[in-house]
Amino acid sequence: MNTTKGTSSQEETTIKYVCGIDIGSQSCAGCITRPDKSVVVKPITFANAREGWQVWEEKLSQLDAPPNQILIGMEATSRYGENLYHELQERGYVLRLLHPRQTHQFHERQGLRAKTDRLDAMTIAKVLLSGEARAGYVPSERVTVYRELVRLHMQLSDEAAAYQNEIHALVIVLFPEFTQVFADPCLPGALRVLKAYPSAQDIVAAGVEAIVQVLRTPAQPPTRYGRPSAQTLVELARRTASSGRAVSGRSVSLRILCDQLEHTRANLAHLEAEIERLLTDDPQVKGLQQIPEFGSKTVAVLRAELGDVQRFARTDEVIAYGGMDVEIKESGQWKGRAKLSKRGSGLLRRMLYLAALRSIRLESSAFGAYDHRLVERGLKKGSALMAVMRKMLAVAAHLLKTGEEYDPQKVSVGATPR
Repeated sequence: MNTTKGTSSQEETTIKYVCGIDIGSQSCAGCITRPDKSVVVKPITFANAREGWQVWEEKLSQLDAPPNQILIGMEATSRYGENLYHELQERGYVLRLLHPRQTHQFHERQGLRAKTDRLDAMTIAKVLLSGEARAGYVPSERVTVYRELVRLHMQLSDEAAAYQNEIHALVIVLFPEFTQVFADPCLPGALRVLKAYPSAQDIVAAGVEAIVQVLRTPAQPPTRYGRPSAQTLVELARRTASSGRAVSGRSVSLRILCDQLEHTRANLAHLEAEIERLLTDDPQVKGLQQIPEFGSKTVAVLRAELGDVQRFARTDEVIAYGGMDVEIKESGQWKGRAKLSKRGSGLLRRMLYLAALRSIRLESSAFGAYDHRLVERGLKKGSALMAVMRKMLAVAAHLLKTGEEYDPQKVSVGATPR
């Protein structure tokens, strides 16, 4: 490996040194080799902070080569290496971001059993020297913002769902009759009551007037619940089936969970507003927004997880990137079961799955008609749904790449009308 193409020029530049850096949250390990695989600087450890970077850059400055003749490889380890990557990029070094799977597979093929940060740095350098390295994708500023927002939104959505499940479970123990008044104990009005009076005993002690005041709190959104609801609640609490066991501890838990759920919902609303603002200012998503089966969150996830679609030469590359390609294992007479590779973004597959389910129930959906046609041909419903997900991903990538408007006729060509 003697040459590489510069990022700002198509002229080939001779690489004189190859470096590997293993990134950690607090510290990094780095080594320097020549293209003939001889080691110039054995692996050293330095802090993942500006002071530590200066130690590493001092080693690089002692080499008899300018930055554009020094190739540096780093693993794509979450956000830990982002600042160092851009610091080195600004100084003109040739950088390659490697997927951890590449280095892990190379490590296994070499038969190496030990695994330390310093050995990992050498492995990264060896991957670059082998010529097998596939440069990872570095998202643009806009795509990075999308990723931050949609991934946090999904994380908070999962947390909100977990809080709701816990609240339901505690209400069943503390005041099982509560759901006769509030069918959903996680509604805003119900949460206010539970935060103030989390158990049947607390509601009896508080009385009707106190509960009416909670339901009519001026600073809170109005609800359809009033004095009749409060009276029913108190009557039910007086003859509750709750055992009253561990009521003090469970009441504290319920109050905290209700508070957490309210805060999480407020943060989700803030994130959704930011995502809507991003979509409004992004002309590239116009075609995706015209697809009835795609909501704002689905469009944002597609934009975030696919990134720059120009890097995909073929549709099957997009499908594989989304982890929806089929993986088959066979050996002699044995034939394994074909299954999805499930590599890549699980969030992308999750949103496409929900969109595909919507399409089946949506009248006049082009994707729903496509699913109907596949089922009529004898394909199992699960397999047909997966085919719809692949079709959605292919259409989304095409619209992002070409900037065309969505045309449902191109999706449902030959599909049976529903």
